[in-house]
Amino acid sequence: MAPRRRPRGSLVDPVPIGYVVERAAKERLDRIADLASVSSAVMFEHILEHLELTSRGLPVTWPEQELHDGELPIDSA
Repeated sequence: MAPRRRPRGSLVDPVPIGYVVERAAKERLDRIADLASVSSAVMFEHILEHLELTSRGLPVTWPEQELHDGELPIDSA
């Protein structure tokens, strides 16, 4: 079954993304999208919309980084 696509003309400001990624990551995204019966682009947007971020704006799974000059090591929780 072909992935369900969004209605034609429903994107407000569409842009192509030309990222080069590892084949395994692309295939994983495609498999997940197939399971949800949506296109890989729709799944990519869904993942970004629901990505949990730290107070610094990075994914919670991203390794801690050095503080920038003037930042204090205070937890926001």
